[in-house]
Amino acid sequence: MATKKMTTELFKQTIFNYENNQEWKFEGDRPALIDFYADWCAPCKMIAPILEELSEKYDGKIDIYKVNTEQEQELSSVFGIQSIPSLLFIPKEGMPKMQAGAMAKQALEQAIENELINA
Repeated sequence: MATKKMTTELFKQTIFNYENNQEWKFEGDRPALIDFYADWCAPCKMIAPILEELSEKYDGKIDIYKVNTEQEQELSSVFGIQSIPSLLFIPKEGMPKMQAGAMAKQALEQAIENELINA
């Protein structure tokens, strides 16, 4: 399994429909990690292969998505993305958590374990 491209419409269907709900209500079947990135961003390019690798390691346990902030400006503004990469950790239950900046593979794995797998 590879990372999946996330659009605003797909987000509203599979993660959270912010137009219909004021309170956070996760619509997904399993925890998710969303990478907000841009094609020109060097740190984004550094973590892209790590996310691909982790999407295989955690296949069936979590879903990993990528949001191009230049193409999906509405979705980026909903989360107030000001720096990229920004990673949104969405547990099955509870509130999502945002992490700004690139993370090393080991730190990213630890965050996935803490925030998504063992949450």
